[in-house]
Amino acid sequence: MNCADLSAQTRHAVERYHQHWKNRDIAGVMGMYHPQIEYYDFFNNRRIPLGELLDYITAAMPRSPEHSIEHTDRIRVDGDTAFIQYCSRLNLRDAGHLASFRASEAITVRDGMIWRVNEYASLIREEPVAGASRSPRQPPRLGLSAKQVQMMVLDLEQYFSRNKPHLDAAADLSSVARDTGYTRNQISHVLNQVLGVSFYQYMNQARIQDLLDRLHDGDVTRIDELAFAVGFNSLSVFYRCFRERTGCAPKHYLRQR
Repeated sequence: MNCADLSAQTRHAVERYHQHWKNRDIAGVMGMYHPQIEYYDFFNNRRIPLGELLDYITAAMPRSPEHSIEHTDRIRVDGDTAFIQYCSRLNLRDAGHLASFRASEAITVRDGMIWRVNEYASLIREEPVAGASRSPRQPPRLGLSAKQVQMMVLDLEQYFSRNKPHLDAAADLSSVARDTGYTRNQISHVLNQVLGVSFYQYMNQARIQDLLDRLHDGDVTRIDELAFAVGFNSLSVFYRCFRERTGCAPKHYLRQR
């Protein structure tokens, strides 16, 4: 096979492979792997054997409308190897952040199948505010891939939205770790590295969001009582968090409304 034909075969296989990713087709992705697949995750400096790839891909696969994968460059092909770059973004609505990672992959094709993947990734934290700077973060070493870290952030957001642990003033890192199945270190480290907040800052952000949602729905409860209802046990902390989120005091915010 001449070089042009080999490059064409490689491009076809890699385009099919990434189409399966875009379609969130786990079976399609797994079906593209060569029986002797060599998958290297350089984010965690580890090789993932074929027997562990299904769990790895399942954890990394986008599974919500808030998670998108955008290619940042065309696929470049050289013989049996293709190079691709992309950015994966996770829109965290309540937190007001984008949790993202930039990645590149060198993919080698053999017999029309994916034989080797060298995956390089770096986590970044972005502010979805016009003109805001983007701050690269050092990747947390938690035994998880960059994609899995991003899914962990989504899991936490969905858990807070569904279970609302922040409404309990006694809720702490240990109880959230127990309920979600992650470790205390994983949760605190990921929140700090990806969102740039501590666990208790994240809790208070969720409380303020809950309170704002109630106000928008027409709740006429006194603001101080509402603060306690959403989990605050200190009015001074509530006023500080409210001002940080809205830029004004509660009374001024209510007058504006």
